[in-house]
Amino acid sequence: MDGAGRILAFTVTPGQMGDLRPAHGLLANLPPPVFCAADTAYDSNGLRHFLLARGTTPVIPNNPTRKNPQPFDERTYRARNIIERTIGRLKDWRRIHTRYDKLAANFASAVAIAAILIGWT
Repeated sequence: MDGAGRILAFTVTPGQMGDLRPAHGLLANLPPPVFCAADTAYDSNGLRHFLLARGTTPVIPNNPTRKNPQPFDERTYRARNIIERTIGRLKDWRRIHTRYDKLAANFASAVAIAAILIGWT
């Protein structure tokens, strides 16, 4: 957690796995935030219900194929750029961007070290 109260959690998954499947496990281990901003890849009823049950307001834009659009706060969604900038800073590390480490444990360690150094500076 940094001084602004943000927490970075990650897991290493196979490249062909979508982002939504590991989201429940990552979020379940974190204290429930007031808002959870995510992109349209995370637009599912299951994740929305999970977040609402924890007292978290989902700020997820609707997937264009959604039949019953859900409301979301566009102003709050703009804060998601913090996440995008953090991932961009991680990708500045060539070892992370090109995934030199083929073993998941080694890659996860490299990401953790890079995240610590980014948060420290």
